[in-house]
Amino acid sequence: MLDPRNLAPERYLAAGQELGVRPETLRRLSAAIIGRDEHDPESWVRGCQVPRRVLEAIGAPLPRLELTETRTSSRDGFQKLLLRTRDGLAVETVLIPLHKQGCVSLCLSSQVGCPVGCAFCATGRMPARRNLETWEIVDQFVIARNVVRASGRKVTGAVFMGMGEPFLNYERALAAAEVISCPYGGAIAGPAITISTVGLVAEIDRFTRENRRFRLSISLIAATDARRSLLAPNLRATPLAAIMAAARRHALARRTRVMLAYVCIAGLNTGEDDARALAELVADTPVRLDLIDVTDPTGRFTPPDAAELAAFRDALSRELRQPVVRRYSGGADIAAACGTLAGRAVT
Repeated sequence: MLDPRNLAPERYLAAGQELGVRPETLRRLSAAIIGRDEHDPESWVRGCQVPRRVLEAIGAPLPRLELTETRTSSRDGFQKLLLRTRDGLAVETVLIPLHKQGCVSLCLSSQVGCPVGCAFCATGRMPARRNLETWEIVDQFVIARNVVRASGRKVTGAVFMGMGEPFLNYERALAAAEVISCPYGGAIAGPAITISTVGLVAEIDRFTRENRRFRLSISLIAATDARRSLLAPNLRATPLAAIMAAARRHALARRTRVMLAYVCIAGLNTGEDDARALAELVADTPVRLDLIDVTDPTGRFTPPDAAELAAFRDALSRELRQPVVRRYSGGADIAAACGTLAGRAVT
């Protein structure tokens, strides 16, 4: 199917040329479908000069996700979209308002559910149903961008931090990122797109080897294997040392700091011993550590209070001596915060 949403740009152009369609025609078609959200085949024939014989290869009408609900946080302006796939599954996308007025970043999902199963994450408690197709990830972007544009704002970035582990859907997630960053696709700058992972070593190395232009974020969850196994038992097979070795290879190859995301959970991973262990784990690998408060609707896991967090940050300053950033996770009142996406309506 010659759908520009479902093929990485170079594959899309190659497939189209095999059908005898000129590259400039293919670029115009992609810009119409992804850039302007035009889905009328007749407009492709007229405006993009797509030969009618190619419509069958395109697969018109193209499949779409269905936007069934939009929620806006009364606290911070975060928005959450509930989308339905053609087989009736729920996917959620979050609109993140940025500090620069009028700019929004999109938090995209790559799977329905998540097989990683982190104990503090609502997505991890869902049944892991399936990987999303490339076009389903791109359609999230297109639909969310329409919502943003309708409010007079613009999308300037995207993060693959929604439902699922992107590196468990590597081919499709990275193809979607390529489409979103393509000038005749989503036209988002590559460095403004972040791919997040819990630390799949082979995929981190592949990402590094392929010299992908997107940013990498690694979620450590804890500073020791013992505590990490309590919070994410499915990750026991991969020690933190192996993850940090891959992170170091990435940092040296890209000559940049690796983003490390660290979910702060009261009484579990924010003690002085955790700060020391984290510093030993990181060693001299150049990193930026993002601290994120846990958001667990069940109440089993709670974020540290101000005193505990301040003590943890002080210990990190002494031990780690690398940039530490407090990352805000918004939209908690509409279940849009990190770890709260569960594919259900909010009442």
